[in-house]
Amino acid sequence: MTFKRSIHELQAIVAATDLFFSERRIDPALRLPVDLSIEELFVNLVKYNRGTNRDITLRLDWIGDAVEVSLTDYDVEPYDPTCAPELDVEAPLAARRPGGLGLYLVSKMVDAIRYEYRNRESKVTFTKRMVQGHA
Repeated sequence: MTFKRSIHELQAIVAATDLFFSERRIDPALRLPVDLSIEELFVNLVKYNRGTNRDITLRLDWIGDAVEVSLTDYDVEPYDPTCAPELDVEAPLAARRPGGLGLYLVSKMVDAIRYEYRNRESKVTFTKRMVQGHA
């Protein structure tokens, strides 16, 4: 699926994710981490990859016991969210710098995340596995 590079597309993205989950009867416990991770990564692409007007591609796959999500951005400079600086969530608020919390949360919510960049094409893929004991 492709979406315009606008945060106004988030409602359509959530609807697409809802349809994907319901059609495949995927454990609803995976929805929150998948939706939040997609939202954070999509907003970062819109916010930080400003040199293009190209649409962003979202791909959702159900592989075994996991949802795999890829977001691909075209005609952009590299922006690797997996290399975000380590965040000290224990530091007092006065000592913290703004930014980075969303990517930190994504890294804690998903089971794996990887980044690829080739020919001005930036692709972030994450996997969220079903928790054992859920149907």
